[in-house]
Amino acid sequence: MFFTKRVYAGSGPDDGLRILVDRLWPRGLSKADAAVDHWLKDIAPSPELRTWFGHQPNLWPEFQSRYREELRSPERMAVLERLLDLGRGDVKVTLLFGAREEQHNHAVMLCALLNDRLGVPGRPASRSP
Repeated sequence: MFFTKRVYAGSGPDDGLRILVDRLWPRGLSKADAAVDHWLKDIAPSPELRTWFGHQPNLWPEFQSRYREELRSPERMAVLERLLDLGRGDVKVTLLFGAREEQHNHAVMLCALLNDRLGVPGRPASRSP
């Protein structure tokens, strides 16, 4: 099962496998302090999409649509499959992000999409990329 957490919140025993899904390393955070198990920067939105969106809630529906389109590329589909493999079974996976906006960011959408693919009950459904 997948969850999200702001990387600046620090690590905890309940985080499980910690995967950073941002393209850029979080400012001012050392690799030791981040306690990241994997950094999958290729799953993050393109720089152009990230800049366009700017975490503006009014752009959230359009951002999701554009990000889903980006996730359809063969390279990103491979990373999605890798994430799904990591999240199968009883493994808890925490998708880490650096954004201050905790509800309208790509990690939230990615988390919902992955849980939907795994058939996790009670998690928001999402369209496939």
